[in-house]
Amino acid sequence: MKRDVVANYANGVHHLYAQSLASALELDKAIDAFLAEPNAANLEAAKQAWLSARDLYGPTEAFRFYDGPIDNPDDGPEGLINAWPLDEAYIDYVEGNPNAGIINNPDAFPTIDADLLVSLNEEGGEENVSTGWHAIEFLLWGQDLSVDGPGQRPVEDYTTNANAERRSTYLAVASDLLVSHLQAMVDAWAPDSSDNYRADFESLAVDEALQKIITGIGELSRGELAGERMTVAYEERSQEDEHSCFSDNTTADIIANALGIQMVYLGNFGGVSGLGIKDLIAALDQELADRLASEISQSVDLAKAIPSPFDQHLLSDVSDEAAGRKAVLETIVSLENQTDTIVSAAQLIGITISVS
Repeated sequence: MKRDVVANYANGVHHLYAQSLASALELDKAIDAFLAEPNAANLEAAKQAWLSARDLYGPTEAFRFYDGPIDNPDDGPEGLINAWPLDEAYIDYVEGNPNAGIINNPDAFPTIDADLLVSLNEEGGEENVSTGWHAIEFLLWGQDLSVDGPGQRPVEDYTTNANAERRSTYLAVASDLLVSHLQAMVDAWAPDSSDNYRADFESLAVDEALQKIITGIGELSRGELAGERMTVAYEERSQEDEHSCFSDNTTADIIANALGIQMVYLGNFGGVSGLGIKDLIAALDQELADRLASEISQSVDLAKAIPSPFDQHLLSDVSDEAAGRKAVLETIVSLENQTDTIVSAAQLIGITISVS
């Protein structure tokens, strides 16, 4: 049964990365269409393509935190794909500084290409993000200066405003890089290969593979999602600390991450399904397996109940008793509680994991 769970997980990982890649290719096409004919309608289409692709990427975050191909410390592209928070002034102009960023500095960066953007990512500081989802997001939406809506980057930034051509090149290159990095994840988990990460993963001792799988959902559940992505923003009341601040997509990000945890636990990846962690637990303790399934389902439902946009719950004058603040905190607490149960359930089947 353990071997079947590992095999189904590998199938699910490949399936979700393939879905994410397909949606990133659609985003790339929409961006190319916008840059070929920059107008309001094409910009909106590119934004919608980003939002759709983002929803499909979110569940794959459950495949992190065990030094797999996405976040291998030597060559994993996670920091190039999804690094945040992002210092807008590292890339482009910001309010009060029209000459900020790589785009507006042709003397230092005369040629914008893939090698340059990769070399500059997180150079000199973690907030110096130059590639990935949030770089593209910023280039599509611009700074979020609205009280109750997303950023409103003008189309003229890609037509008549200063450095429009360089901005267009930057957006095109960043989109191409996202596609190439996701392609690498699809290749790493492709079946029927004797020379990729999946082959190595499936040849591990079965408990070692399961330790990685369960560590992924445990660490995402508490250390990353409840902690870095929600508690920090909640406590600091900082829009800069929310995940997709330019597009106001943060609530959807949280939901997608919570769904990724649920997919791994149940073994149902949408189109690919089989035995999951729940089945292993149920073989020894049906009550515990059902309780954890219920806790994970509750976290998903609570995340869905957080009113959007997320940044409205971070304002300094919003009471902790406000419905939105309470919804955020309830989701955090639920994610933390389910993590304790994940750790206990892992121990039941002989797996020890350590989570933040």
